[in-house]
Amino acid sequence: MEPSEASGQRDTQALLSTTQEMELRRRDYHVERPLLNQKQLEELGRWSSVTGTHQWRTWLQCSHARARALLLQYLPVLAWLPRYPVRDWLLGDLLSGLSVAIMQLPQGTFAVMSVMVGSVTESLAPDEDFLQDLNSTVNETARDAARVQLASALSVLVGLFQVGLGLVHFGFVVTYLSEPLVHGYTTAASVQVFISQLKYVFGLQLSSRSGPLSIIYTLLEVCWKLPQSVVGTMVTALVAGVVLVVVKLLNDKLQQHLPLPIPGELLTLIGATGISYGVGLKHRFGVDVVGDIPAGLIPPVAPNSQLFAKLVGNAFAIAVVGFAIAISLGKIFALRHGYRVDSNQELVALGLSNLIGGVFQCFPVSCSMSRSLVQESTGGNTQVAGAVSSLFILIIIVKLGELFQDLPKAVLAAAIIVNLKGMLMQFTDICSLWKANRMDLLIWLVTFVATILLNLDLGLAAAVAFSLLLVVFRTQLPHYSILGQVPDTDIYRDVAEYSEAREVPGVKVFRSSATVYFANAELYSDTLKQKCGIDVDRLISRKKKLLKKKELKLKRLLKEEKLQRQAGPLEPAAASKGTSVSINANTSIRDIESNNMEGSKAKVSAGKELEDTAASGQEDAKAPDGSTLKALGLPQPDFHSLVLDLGALSFVDTVCLKSLKNIFRDFREIEVEVYMAACHTPVVTQLEAGHFFDASITKQHLFASVHDAVVFALQHPRSGPVSPVSVTQL
Repeated sequence: MEPSEASGQRDTQALLSTTQEMELRRRDYHVERPLLNQKQLEELGRWSSVTGTHQWRTWLQCSHARARALLLQYLPVLAWLPRYPVRDWLLGDLLSGLSVAIMQLPQGTFAVMSVMVGSVTESLAPDEDFLQDLNSTVNETARDAARVQLASALSVLVGLFQVGLGLVHFGFVVTYLSEPLVHGYTTAASVQVFISQLKYVFGLQLSSRSGPLSIIYTLLEVCWKLPQSVVGTMVTALVAGVVLVVVKLLNDKLQQHLPLPIPGELLTLIGATGISYGVGLKHRFGVDVVGDIPAGLIPPVAPNSQLFAKLVGNAFAIAVVGFAIAISLGKIFALRHGYRVDSNQELVALGLSNLIGGVFQCFPVSCSMSRSLVQESTGGNTQVAGAVSSLFILIIIVKLGELFQDLPKAVLAAAIIVNLKGMLMQFTDICSLWKANRMDLLIWLVTFVATILLNLDLGLAAAVAFSLLLVVFRTQLPHYSILGQVPDTDIYRDVAEYSEAREVPGVKVFRSSATVYFANAELYSDTLKQKCGIDVDRLISRKKKLLKKKELKLKRLLKEEKLQRQAGPLEPAAASKGTSVSINANTSIRDIESNNMEGSKAKVSAGKELEDTAASGQEDAKAPDGSTLKALGLPQPDFHSLVLDLGALSFVDTVCLKSLKNIFRDFREIEVEVYMAACHTPVVTQLEAGHFFDASITKQHLFASVHDAVVFALQHPRSGPVSPVSVTQL
């Protein structure tokens, strides 16, 4: 590099540096205010406690606006339907509703719910209860009628539970379903759905299983029976899957040129039904089809209330699992499309569906992942798609069921598997969470594994429990740090992370990244003493031992002096003994005589001093200088003040209060004054309610900011023993 170029580069750097300095100066601000402790801050800001309004008063208010708000809350269709954009959304909702309706024909809404209901009905109405006497065969008609009665009563009871839970706002439990938990849960559910569809893809007859490890056993059975696969079924599923994938690729490619997406699922299902009927896939190639669809509606029947006592436990479990499945999927789609899910309204809506359905002899249902994905991918936008789907299914049940008897189940399975792509792509969360937050990754993995192994009901419970335990564990092990001042600012940061942050001489500032409560209060205290660089407990112990020795020595000296005084001048032996002791103690007889009158006072004063030290950790105001660390020959801390940054505290419990009091006591024992800073007002209120403040710890020990506390500590360094009175008079 030539000299001219180097000079030009230096000039450029100097210009940039000058520009940055000018920009920093332009952004400088200066604030002048008095140093404020909590008492002064409350007086300056005129603090007063906020009187909370009782929720029941709000519920009992009656007005036109409140009545309208309640109506729209429980009937949200009245809010969005008048603003429904017919030209933009109606065609998509129609096609989506028809696609979902045709897929709904051969199966129930969600396999897990169906299995849970089936296990209840099989346990309460087993085949053994319907054996015929003559040939020991099962009376299937009576058995099925009993099981239908059980299922309908179960549906009514589940609906009652869900409506009741929604009205009492049980939906708050959704707050415990974090995004990683929901993603892991729905990914595991999609894997279960995928495995459950394999029997239709390969044309296999599998055993019905439920409970923990059921999906593992199902997968193993599929692998074991693969040689028995029906070739025609496999080809049908493969062709249908390829067609659906191609249509989706075309929709993505031609998205800007098409007025609406090509309804691939609807066209594939109708075309597959026609081909199956024309070619005879069932008879010629052994392809399993939907078969007979019963026509007509069953008249409504009141449930048998005598069965409720037997079903109440299972009904509550099914109600919670059904809600969990629905709200998990709801949160997934809400995140995708930018809206909010009202969990309590979902509970009420789901409960009403089960309650009314149970009267028409339906079994409990929840939302279906596969059909929800199909509805989204085929252009569905609102509940109009669900209404169209329901109406079309009603028409099929009443009149058109026979038109879809030849629909191959393999085509339905292919449509479900293709639409699972979005959920299965959530496996990429593993890579992103590994880089972003490994604790969230742990929640995702534990939720996924627990749901796969334990099924959706127990898996969800295990995932929520693990997530809450992890929160407790993380608050038990927060980040503790010693803070230093960033030069020329009132900002304090961790000296281990900020190289320019410097500890203030004579003042230690300590901070925890989490609130202090019963699970981490002991660790907070121990880490504080460790971070300060001195063994506080050992120093206090040594101090007490030396003071004890000093007291015993004084007692012995006073006792011998008392004996000498009682013996009088007529007993020279005793006098000489006393003189000997005095000489050994490096004290002359004249000194002892001069101190005869003061000995008892000194003894009483010393005894009181030690009692006060043991009781409150404070040296007596009249204590002799010999009780200080320096006089006792003990090492002194290199700081005179300790500031506790309590800005992270969100609440305090009794254990936290006792821990803070013990910190004040212990550090005052080693001649270090303690201050607190940056407490939020609700925490201060809780400190007052817990009688934390007293004669030795007042609000004048609590400051508005760390900088206020540090400045005050520098202005009032503690040197030697200080009486409780002088400590509080700040």
